[in-house]
Amino acid sequence: MKLTFVKMHGLGNDFVVLDGIRQSLALTPEQLRFLADRHFGIGCDQILLVEQPTQPGVDFRYRIFNGDGGEVEQCGNGARCFVRFVHDQGLTAKREIRVETMGGVIVLRLEDDGTISVDMGIPVLVPAQVPFISATDELVQTLLVADQEIAITAVGMGNPHAVQVVADVDKAAVEQLGPLIESHPLFPQRVNAGFMQVIDRQAIRLRVFERGAGETLACGSGACAAVVAGISRGLLDSPVRVATRGGLLTVAWNGNGTAVLMSGPAVTVFKGEIEL
Repeated sequence: MKLTFVKMHGLGNDFVVLDGIRQSLALTPEQLRFLADRHFGIGCDQILLVEQPTQPGVDFRYRIFNGDGGEVEQCGNGARCFVRFVHDQGLTAKREIRVETMGGVIVLRLEDDGTISVDMGIPVLVPAQVPFISATDELVQTLLVADQEIAITAVGMGNPHAVQVVADVDKAAVEQLGPLIESHPLFPQRVNAGFMQVIDRQAIRLRVFERGAGETLACGSGACAAVVAGISRGLLDSPVRVATRGGLLTVAWNGNGTAVLMSGPAVTVFKGEIEL
């Protein structure tokens, strides 16, 4: 089977994007892992699949598969690449589109300056809904990891996040603690582990160990979760500049009951074909 694809990235968080509207796709986990493999396949953090919607009132269905072949609910950087892709491929002329994901409907907008804004929806801070197993609904929870007690805030952004505040992201034990947090038994669906350094009330630095992908250069939903956690804990004021290892995002949130808005770039790297 010959497969056409587009390689894209959002701040270095890279994707293989597939048109499931004009080509018939039913990929196995093994094939997805092959596509994501940086030595034997194309290489990416996630595979994004564009499909026809399955519900009224939306323009497309957006599916996300991690490098391990597992399907996940949400990817903010991927969402920006998604809207760039459907425009570049002539699948829509709309500047604003509504897209269904496993985590709910999101709204994407291509701005006049070429940046892309994503309405990521209303965040979830109730532990059971993240989901995070806890006896309380406290905003700051203690997580025992490798005999260390880590203070985290569990945030749902259509996918689960555990955000902790660190003094210096460059010195944070992301490689050591990230996998342990990701697979912690109190997160039944696993979790994205965020390491946030507060620079000032409107600026943070962030590293994220993503569920099923490892540390990436940027994580859009992770940036949103970190800003929600920081504002909720009284550490930040909206809007917040989020410096990832791949570049800058801007995240705005006005508090409980309101949606999180994220804006940033999306870049096409190359197009190609691969034989499966």
